[in-house]
Amino acid sequence: MSFNVSADAYLRFMGRYSEPLAAQFADLAGVRSGQRVLDVGCGPGALTAELVNRAGAGAVSAVEPSAPFAAAARERLPGVDITQSAAHPGQVSELGRERLPFPDASFDATLAQLVVHFMADPVTSLREMGRVTRPGGVVAACVWDHAGGRGPLSAFWPAVRELDPGADDESGLAGVREGHLAELFAQAGLDAIRVTTLTVRVRQRGFEAWWETFTLGVGPAGAYLTSLPAARRDELRERCRRRLPAGPFDVSATAWAATATPG
Repeated sequence: MSFNVSADAYLRFMGRYSEPLAAQFADLAGVRSGQRVLDVGCGPGALTAELVNRAGAGAVSAVEPSAPFAAAARERLPGVDITQSAAHPGQVSELGRERLPFPDASFDATLAQLVVHFMADPVTSLREMGRVTRPGGVVAACVWDHAGGRGPLSAFWPAVRELDPGADDESGLAGVREGHLAELFAQAGLDAIRVTTLTVRVRQRGFEAWWETFTLGVGPAGAYLTSLPAARRDELRERCRRRLPAGPFDVSATAWAATATPG
């Protein structure tokens, strides 16, 4: 899935969930002052900013395949080493199979927030994360529980399936079903794997504000919506409306999260 959108569009769509999630995820990984930390697939910098708050700008590095996202993260977080890589590690590009641009055992903790399910080769990517993490360090990843219907899009995709039962609703992506993230970690040769869930609650001003972010074309949900003809889009909108309260409401979003140590 290509995120060929502006950093602002992504932040409006997913940043309201990823920023509170970042604090819980960094807690889970035990990120603290004195560590060297890597953010894999940093996007516009939600997790990166949390890592900087804990370890300091000079101790944090990040990689991101999207040039607009990498530029936005650099602007937001001056002093952080942010590399715009050709692809996520494990994704095949015209240059061959990508590797993280760091030596072995470079970091105390390597984290990937809301990224594994969009990697072309998650096992290779996680193996790379383990390679650049020191022995005894932490490799961590989290992904929304799309398969269990507990992600932030839990009102959107059921409405889509009512209209289009064959739609790809993200439930088949890597790591989004119970137990799969641990399987991927094990296949990558990581040890001492622990799995838990992280949940955030985000206040929405109302249906129109919630719906408007889907029209920005971000991720699979936005791409699906913007591909529809106008009449079909209006029908989907009304089906979503019937699933949500009329006034302000909270959206609860749960992610699967796993930690491990390099094998």
